[in-house]
Amino acid sequence: MWDFINTQILGMKWLSILISKLLSALGVDTDSRIGGSIQFFFYDVIKISIFLCLLIFVISYIQSFFPPERSRKLMGKFRGIGANIVGALLGTVTPFCSCSSIPIFMGFTSAGLPLGVTFSFLISSPMVDLGSLVLLMSIFGVRIAIVYVVMGLMIAVVGGSLIEKLHMEDQIADFIRNANSSVDIETPSLTVKERLIYAKDQVVSTVKKVFPYILIGVGIGAVIHNWIPESWVRTVLGGINPFGVILATILGIPMYADIFGVVPIAEALLSKGALLGTILSFMMAVTTLSLPSLIMLKKAIKTKLLGIFIAICTVGIIIVGYGFNVFQYLFI
Repeated sequence: MWDFINTQILGMKWLSILISKLLSALGVDTDSRIGGSIQFFFYDVIKISIFLCLLIFVISYIQSFFPPERSRKLMGKFRGIGANIVGALLGTVTPFCSCSSIPIFMGFTSAGLPLGVTFSFLISSPMVDLGSLVLLMSIFGVRIAIVYVVMGLMIAVVGGSLIEKLHMEDQIADFIRNANSSVDIETPSLTVKERLIYAKDQVVSTVKKVFPYILIGVGIGAVIHNWIPESWVRTVLGGINPFGVILATILGIPMYADIFGVVPIAEALLSKGALLGTILSFMMAVTTLSLPSLIMLKKAIKTKLLGIFIAICTVGIIIVGYGFNVFQYLFI
């Protein structure tokens, strides 16, 4: 039963077979490089799009119970590392990319929440949302997905705790510190119908923003999967290169994509022999430290705090990557 769920429901192998048969009926040889690229492209775009719509709808419905002001009150009830854990967990039911999370982070900060708690939220939100858990399960399996999420939450909690202990409140932009935040306003309770409408609107809005990156990500994945020699990938990102994790982390920073756009690339790299930890480091770097999100974050915090945030996330991501590489035999 579990094998059926993992392969046919999460992995959608039936979809891969169906697309292969349809392309063959149209005269496309899916065993060739071009045909294989076309098959990979259509299969991954359709599969990820289905997951994207379903997951956003479910998560947005859950998120409707945690508007910013309610989340702030919830986090305000906890102290110490418990508050960081709550902040990180709330990040799992919020937007799918760091650029969407930053405005919420700014609202929490201006409302007076501890800086470390808001950073725990900021780190976990793009890195380990619930969508990433399900999507990773469909590609890499349950064990890898769960460990990835747990490690991401650990980076968020530890990173937020370190920032809290550094007492860098003066590194927040003045316009945020002096803002009269509106997150104290009580939001009226929504009916089930209103929550469903909200979830539907979030699906439409998010798909419009994310779908181009899915196409780009799947396109890159198709090229890697069918055109890049396996020996090249093994040399650069395999066990031969001891600096593969560091290189993957650095390569991920200039990119901008959410988990739905980066997973096809990760899937193709894994099939070509890249080490698991190296791939996961690349994914974490893309979703958490993308250049566009850092530019946006620079408007909210000063250079010193931004540098510390980047350093903490980078070190955490690299540690996770090497850890996964060492224990890869336990997962694959």
